[in-house]
Amino acid sequence: MAIRAPRRSLRGISAVVALLAIGAVGCSDVSDAVDSAKDGAKKVARQRSVFSLDTGDCYNPNGKAEGEAFSVEIVPCDEAHEGQVVGEFAIQKKGTEYPGDDEISAIADERCPVEAQKYAPDTWALPKGAALFYYTPTKESWATGDRSVSCTYTAEGGKLNGSLDTAKSLEPEQTTYLTGSNAVYNALWANQSEKDTIEDDLAGYKAQAKAVAAALDTHLKGLDGIEGTEVGKLRTTLTKAAGNWEKAANAADADAFYVAYDPAFTDIDPNKSVAARKELGLATTVPADDAEIWAG
Repeated sequence: MAIRAPRRSLRGISAVVALLAIGAVGCSDVSDAVDSAKDGAKKVARQRSVFSLDTGDCYNPNGKAEGEAFSVEIVPCDEAHEGQVVGEFAIQKKGTEYPGDDEISAIADERCPVEAQKYAPDTWALPKGAALFYYTPTKESWATGDRSVSCTYTAEGGKLNGSLDTAKSLEPEQTTYLTGSNAVYNALWANQSEKDTIEDDLAGYKAQAKAVAAALDTHLKGLDGIEGTEVGKLRTTLTKAAGNWEKAANAADADAFYVAYDPAFTDIDPNKSVAARKELGLATTVPADDAEIWAG
């Protein structure tokens, strides 16, 4: 807190100086100076510590989107803005020793997609250029008891307009579908082995397959309660996929794993869900990153 307080004070002083400087400019420039001073004062008044961000807050960072930050400018979501907080959680670690940047980032990488999807469940409907970022404790803030992580969607280019809070507007069957589908891909990526080849980490890849198979089983149970021709076709495809992921999870060796893994991975290609999504009234454009992965 001692570091952040002077920063807030300095911004306040800058606004006062700007107001006092009006008297020193020519009359033709007074209006512009007043407007500029008002804008500066409004920005100062909107400053909030990153340690007190709440889910739903729309904001503009003070400086670069990445790096250490002490405060951001909170703005109404109907104003153009660079980011929105879409989830938060506390890191549960025993002891007072800082875990290190890598471990903190790994925790956020795993948890933030899950938290964000509670707020904005349909990742296919996100504005172009919106990417997931997060504010995490630093070594210094950890020592003061900070354990909070704020997950945000940030515009990598341009601005965001409006709130990303879409969870409340979804129909029950849409929510059921998205919850199950998101869990499948979260299981896939959260359990991805750090090794590039299956031979180098068969156990790790089998653990991933087990997690995906379990997520698919849950997803299929949810789909059982949703009517629709295309949803039925997708259910058939995912049932086959679940069987192959289960075979991969129980593979005796790398060769057996490959035999099951190839069709298992192909059958969860997001493109195979487009027709069912259209039937459910959901977004139908596969995100570019996902399209590239399955195209390869």
